[in-house]
Amino acid sequence: MDNLGEILKRVNKLPELEIEERIRAINTIRRLLHEVSPFRNEPVDFVEWVKADSVVANDYNPNSVAPPEMELLRLSISADGYTQPIVTFPETSGRCVVDGFHRNRVGKECQDIQERVHGYLPVVTINPSQEDRGDRIASTIRHNRARGKHRVDGMSEIVIELKRRNWSDEKIGKQLGMDPDEVLRLTQISGLAEMFADREFSEAWNPGTLDDSELDNIQFEDSND
Repeated sequence: MDNLGEILKRVNKLPELEIEERIRAINTIRRLLHEVSPFRNEPVDFVEWVKADSVVANDYNPNSVAPPEMELLRLSISADGYTQPIVTFPETSGRCVVDGFHRNRVGKECQDIQERVHGYLPVVTINPSQEDRGDRIASTIRHNRARGKHRVDGMSEIVIELKRRNWSDEKIGKQLGMDPDEVLRLTQISGLAEMFADREFSEAWNPGTLDDSELDNIQFEDSND
């Protein structure tokens, strides 16, 4: 009940506050509610508004949106408002986007929307268990694939990076929703030779020089057949 009393005090003071103080107070109230919520393990239970310039894109997202779809997204947010928060992970310099890169762009680049949301963006924080970069990459891919959007070339780079992080093919397939053939195919598209450049190959076959007796035993096909 102490938290409830604190919430009521802050609510009563909201109309008196400047916009930044009001947003900060609203975030605090929501956080207090979230802490006692039965859904506190669900990121969507706590949507907070943060300054747009504190949200930065990740450097691995293989998702891309064509100009017509980007314009449709702008129109959707303009007409319907932000109906989905941007999924982020806190870093020292701010928040890194896990999912919602294009929603992030719209809020920053479209002046009418930027003014409407006072230069802020709605975000949720992904579960702390996803702290490792590999886990965050996998989370981004799952979000993209659930919507059916990802670039094959970008996906192959993701698979290579996860392999460099000692993820097995089985783990990659399970975490990214791929079957073994897809994992292998994406590995081959970009970097298979590089991946195994420092590995020792099997000595089952060793190239060498044939002597004359061995050459005599080789039969060549007639090229005219």
